[in-house]
Amino acid sequence: MTNSPVFLTPAGKANLEAELEELKGPRRQELAKRLKAAIEMGDLSENADYKAAKEDQGFLEGRIQEIQNILSKAEIADLTDIKEGIVQIGSTVVIQEAGDPEETFTIVGAKEANAREGKISYESPLGSALMGKQAGDEVLVNVKADISYTVTIKKIV
Repeated sequence: MTNSPVFLTPAGKANLEAELEELKGPRRQELAKRLKAAIEMGDLSENADYKAAKEDQGFLEGRIQEIQNILSKAEIADLTDIKEGIVQIGSTVVIQEAGDPEETFTIVGAKEANAREGKISYESPLGSALMGKQAGDEVLVNVKADISYTVTIKKIV
């Protein structure tokens, strides 16, 4: 694992902290009950419930470690220091590609990106192309060496 910082918005940090609390509390307790019940069934070598619970436990503990690692390296974007009219982490940007409807995205750190929620990483092709730009700018987005498209920044919220 690298020691480079992980950029998060305050909301992203709060979401990870809430997830960590849920995993370390109710989810661990629920898994402990499942394991206890499976162990009480007897022969563990052929107990599918036990094997499934142990596998789930591995995933749970792995996610707990991942979140703790992210939070230990997190640099929280200071949204009070957003430069008016400049795209940066925490900005919500309305863009439009020629002939398409407008789309709205919030620029976030990679660990909180979620396309379904309209959150894109500042490291993604679109996010990195938008960083530092202003409303009215036409921005070339390079997806791959031979694939690109242009969007217009309609407004920065």
